[in-house]
Amino acid sequence: MTSPKLLIPLRVPELGPSLGKLVTGTGREPGGLPLTAIRYQLVTRMLETAGEARRLGANEERSAAIFAVSPVLWLTAWEETVQAVATLLIERITGEVNREADRVRMPQPLRARYLPGASERRALAARLGSAGTGLVPVLDELERRGAEALSATALERDSIDGWHEALRMAGRRLEEAWLLLEDRVETEAARWAPTIQQVRRWRRPLTPVFVVGGLLLVLAVWLGLTVGGFIPAPAALRPLLIR
Repeated sequence: MTSPKLLIPLRVPELGPSLGKLVTGTGREPGGLPLTAIRYQLVTRMLETAGEARRLGANEERSAAIFAVSPVLWLTAWEETVQAVATLLIERITGEVNREADRVRMPQPLRARYLPGASERRALAARLGSAGTGLVPVLDELERRGAEALSATALERDSIDGWHEALRMAGRRLEEAWLLLEDRVETEAARWAPTIQQVRRWRRPLTPVFVVGGLLLVLAVWLGLTVGGFIPAPAALRPLLIR
């Protein structure tokens, strides 16, 4: 077994430059959705975890340092980000549908048909999450490189360099995933626009009003003719018509 004294010191690279527009922002609000807070939360988590890994590495807690920035971190952070974006988007869609339904006084049972159901919510989240597909192969490489870095000696500096590059590549892929996620949000918002328009254009059906009004008109005419003696009154009404 290789003596720990021969292991090359573990350094964790800065992730900020690799995260690119995840740090600086894109200036977009896809679908009118403010995603800045969610982006900040993702970036903060990644940078803080990298800082913790750097501290562990400096304390020669090699295994803990490598695990801190392992694929588990990246995947968990991405999945939580997608869920937060999906929840925000669903809330926006639901709010717009209810707002338009209230405006046109749509009955509650009918508006439920236009609101996103459980299966639609899951499908929407899955479509958003697929923006991170490009992360998977890079994280597989990160895991492999991390295993090599765990036991890298001074003669195996390439293993550490490879792990560093895998971390930087993961950062770049996370940035790409975020940019694609913004595009997916735009697409999903556009997907629901026709539904919201349908609710906005809805009007209460007038057929029942016409039917009831017509019946009342016929009844009024019949009563008028009966009272005027133009047509015989039913036996039940004759006592009422006698003056």
